[in-house]
Amino acid sequence: MRFLVRLLSLLSLVLAVIAGTIDSIQSVAASAVVLTSFGSAWQDMSAGTLTSARVFVEKNLGEKAWDAVFGWLLFQPAFAVLLAFSLLLWIVAYKRRNPLGPFAA
Repeated sequence: MRFLVRLLSLLSLVLAVIAGTIDSIQSVAASAVVLTSFGSAWQDMSAGTLTSARVFVEKNLGEKAWDAVFGWLLFQPAFAVLLAFSLLLWIVAYKRRNPLGPFAA
C-alpha cells in the first residue's frame, strides 16, 4: 500500500513539474504571468472525470461541499494544487526510522 501511495505522489509531482513548465513557457511567450487553473487543466485533460467527481462529491458530501472546497480548489494554479497533493501523499507514505537504529529489536 505504501508503494502505491508513493507512486501516486511521484506521479503528482511529475504532473506538477509539467504544469509549471507549461505555465512558464506560456508566460515567456506572452511577456506576462500566465497561470493555468487546476479546473481548466482538469477540464482539458479529462472532462468526464471532472463531471464524475462532481457528481460523486455532491451525492456523498452534499452540494455545499463541492462549492466550498472543490470550487475553491479548481481556481487555484494547477502546479500548486498538484505539488500540495504530492506532498500530502508523501507525508502519508512516510516511514519513520527507528531511533535506535536498523538493528534494534
